[in-house]
Amino acid sequence: MALRSRLCIVTAAAFLAAAAAVTPAAAAHDDWDPSGGLGGNGGNHHHDPTGGNGGDHHGHHGRHLYKGVVTADTLALRSAPNRGSQIIRFAHRGDIVKIFCKTGGETVQGNPLWYLLTDGTWAWGAARYIDNIGPAPRWC
Repeated sequence: MALRSRLCIVTAAAFLAAAAAVTPAAAAHDDWDPSGGLGGNGGNHHHDPTGGNGGDHHGHHGRHLYKGVVTADTLALRSAPNRGSQIIRFAHRGDIVKIFCKTGGETVQGNPLWYLLTDGTWAWGAARYIDNIGPAPRWC
């Protein structure tokens, strides 16, 4: 596994531990809105199957979550951004997923991006099979 991928995973794990210790109720909230508030559908519904450029499009600081919709019939979500890593769980076509960030990993059908998903468990999904809802996720 590339050093960059390992560093992203370690950084995300450290962030999770700190966030869980400080704000456990916020981590459990399901009505996230990328415009900065809670509730609603997040406004802009632009789908970007390539993953886009990411970045902070809202000017907020701190924790950012993005949303996407699964386009594969069944998508294996994994412990690392490659197809050889352990399967954590599965997502299915039409599922809306919460995306924490994106990173480069194993190329899947021409797309090297992977998304770190935050739906109950932290797992990596190939961006090839997740269309963005709203802005593209930031880089890990």
